Amino acid sequence: MALHIVLVEPEIPPNTGNISRTCAATGTVLHLVKPLGFSIDDRQLKRAGLDYWPFVKLVLHEDLAAFLREWGERRMFLATTKGVQSYTDVRYQDEDMLVFGKETKGLPAELIQDRQADTIRIPMSQDTRLRSINLSNAAGIVLYEALRQLDFPKLK
Repeated sequence: MALHIVLVEPEIPPNTGNISRTCAATGTVLHLVKPLGFSIDDRQLKRAGLDYWPFVKLVLHEDLAAFLREWGERRMFLATTKGVQSYTDVRYQDEDMLVFGKETKGLPAELIQDRQADTIRIPMSQDTRLRSINLSNAAGIVLYEALRQLDFPKLK
């Protein structure tokens, strides 16, 4: 049993490092979709992930098309500020994929259009100065809701 977090073209090493640490602590598979805004060997990435990297189930994908060819038939929930439902409205299942876009632009518009029914959002202030929640925080929020619904499998 495992959930999957998918980061499409992440740009900021500490965010990915923090998410990797959360994935290691929860047994969640981490997918990184290239191009990445950093090197996997980046010092900041490793520092944020601390010594958890050996425990991360990491899958790298050359690009979004390659990821979708291999995993596109899976149940996926795309996190976007344009989501049609709250992340808490979904009934998560084992092996679900929680998909997040790059920090500066989010997910590609065409992906959101193609999978509109599978989009989720985290409620936040309507203040127009606020664009989104930090990527590592958003991933943690959605992941832990999914884990809660699944009764925290294999976690104590």
